[in-house]
Amino acid sequence: MLMAKGKLVVFEGIDGAGLETQTKKLTEHLATQGVKVRAFDYPDYPSPVGRLIREYLYSDAEFPVNMQFLLHMADRAKDAPEIRECLRQGDAVVCNRYFTSILGYQCGQGFPLENALKIAEMFGISVPDYVFYLKISPKTSTERKNKEKAGNIDRNEKNESLKRQASAMYDRLARDNVFGRWYVIDGEKSVEDVFAQVRKVLGLPGR
Repeated sequence: MLMAKGKLVVFEGIDGAGLETQTKKLTEHLATQGVKVRAFDYPDYPSPVGRLIREYLYSDAEFPVNMQFLLHMADRAKDAPEIRECLRQGDAVVCNRYFTSILGYQCGQGFPLENALKIAEMFGISVPDYVFYLKISPKTSTERKNKEKAGNIDRNEKNESLKRQASAMYDRLARDNVFGRWYVIDGEKSVEDVFAQVRKVLGLPGR
């Protein structure tokens, strides 16, 4: 039995941790195993709210943390009904970031965690079955993003203080299994080594 069938799997971590890569690998792997799977990427930059988030990330505008929370919450909440329906039908859902990113970044900056969790419940945000926290250092994050984007990194990707705050919050969330069951994986390792750990947790065969 494939444990990912009908489950919500989320990849989390600071920028450069390899979330997009692992989301793609798991989605493709599940499809080859005959599992119907949907993938979601956040922020959803092509959407109207996602375009606002991108504009903020590449601007000099200063949004207080509560405004940042509202923007990202709207981005996630818009897909909540579709994700619930996918799970109800027994499909696997794999997310490159999720509501848990808001907990890491915005709650890491001081937005009250208790309030965030209450709002998630109000909007019917599904609780993940698996949250894979790909843990890397802020230094590795900056190096990887500069290489990937030829130095054209956004405000969050270049903000070392923010990455330290988010990392500390992710550590807390993982330790306490907040909003899902968390699995910490060394994201400094190779892509294949990371994916091998993901497959092991999910009980998936193959390479």
